[in-house]
Formats: sequence, C-alpha cells, structure tokens
Amino acid sequence: MSKVITVFGATGNQGGSVIHILADSALSKTSKVRGVARDPGQPAATKLSLQGVEVVSVSRPRFPESLTGAIKDSHTVFLTTNTVDPATELAQGKNVTDIAKEVGVSHLILTSLLPIKEITNGHLQHVLNFDTKAEIEKYIRQSNVPATFFLPGCFMTNFDKQLQKGPEGSYTLSYPISKESKLPLVDTAEDTGKFVKSIIKNRDTLFGKQVLGATDYYIPEQIVQDIKSVSGRDAKFYQISGEKYKSQLPEFIARRILENFLFFEDPGYFNGANLDESLKILAEKPVT
Repeated sequence: MSKVITVFGATGNQGGSVIHILADSALSKTSKVRGVARDPGQPAATKLSLQGVEVVSVSRPRFPESLTGAIKDSHTVFLTTNTVDPATELAQGKNVTDIAKEVGVSHLILTSLLPIKEITNGHLQHVLNFDTKAEIEKYIRQSNVPATFFLPGCFMTNFDKQLQKGPEGSYTLSYPISKESKLPLVDTAEDTGKFVKSIIKNRDTLFGKQVLGATDYYIPEQIVQDIKSVSGRDAKFYQISGEKYKSQLPEFIARRILENFLFFEDPGYFNGANLDESLKILAEKPVT
C-alpha cells in the first residue's frame, strides 16, 4: 500500500517544489502525493490533479475541522504555513500538529525559521514571520510528533524586486548592512523539493533536527559581481542607513524588513551555523 505524503501549499513555490520533486522514481513507487490547496479549482491545482496528485481543499487553515480530512491517513506531512497573519499562522501550525499526533503521522516536516526576538534578547522584536514559525517548531517539539525542521534561506527570486535599474541598464543593490554580511541564498521553487526529498529519504537520522536550506553564503559584493557577469551590465552594491532603507518601504512592513536585515548582519541569518551538514544530505546539487 502506498504511503501518503501530504504537501501543504501545493500551488505555491515551496509546496509546488516538493510535489514536483516527489516524482522521484524511487519515492513514486512507494508513495502517493496529496496536495493541499485553498482553491482546488484554480488552474495550478487542476494541473496537479492531471498529474495524478490528489488535491484537497483547506479553506480555513486555522480551524481543525477543515484540516483533519487533509491530514488523515498521511504517513508524512510537509507543512508550510500561511504568513499573512501571525495568529492564523500559529493556529494552523498548532492544529496540524495536534491532528498529526491524533492520527499517527510518522513524519512531520515544518518550514521553520529562527526565533529572532529570543536570539537577540528582545533587541529585534518585529520580525514576526520568523518568530511565529519558531513558536510552531517549539510546539511541535513539545508534542513529541516525529518531526524535522526545514529552514529556507533568503529567496534568490527576491532580487527581481530588490535590484534597482539605473542608466544604460546598470543595476544597484542597496541594503542596510555591510558588504561583508553573509546571506544564505536558495532558489525556493527549484530546491525546496530537493531538500525535502532528502529529508524524507534520511528521516531516521533527521528526527528533531534542523536542515538549513541554502546553496551557500553570499556577500553582497559577490552577488552584484555575479549579476554583472551574467547580465553583462554594470552592477554595484551600496550600504545605506536603516532610516533611508525604511523610507523606501510601505510603513506597515518597514520596521519588520529592516530588523530582518539587521539580523542577517548580526548574529547572522542562521545564527552563524555552518551549511555543510545540511548540504551533505542532498542527492542533487542546488542552484547557484
């Protein structure tokens, strides 16, 4: 009998990457993929159905009654939570955990992040997307559900929005951090599935562990040099003040994003952790 692997966020970058990579020849012989989507009628969900994925709907992610049907009979659950509202995200994470424990899920894989407020002793306290995921991870650990925690790095796709185009097609990248700050970069859509597949295949050695999802640490100077090399255009990095950086952003998220960058610089996105152990489990090379 095939083991059911349930993937939340099936039509998003992370969940979609996991579903794509689970077509792996070895796993597909023993597993059946179930994709959880808010709207199973949308084109992306319909496409998954045509590929043989069982698509189920969870329209109210914070309520347990809408989650039970998606999780029942699952051997493995990959959970990426909705980050729009911290209260909804926390409720979703806790409810999935409770149901996973109740129905006997053998492996829960959570997309998690570090607790920035705790690590910085309250100095940085507005990065709720990190702290909420860290709180869900803590809840899972206390529940004793067998789990592994996947911590994605900075999304490479964000450079599409963060690069500013100048005269004659030149590019500038402006951050409120030094040119020596280390950013762990990941191609989310391409590589989330590679990491999760490897987590599933190595589950017995990864229970209770964090897997850091990044290709490498890149400093801003290296990033602009790579952009320059690939595009054939001039590219430069500038360090700007925190206040100037905030002034370029919508007021409701400016403080959160600034603190996010300040954490990247000190103590570091992964708190200075080495990536070697996490990269060692991969069967396929991540995107540079």
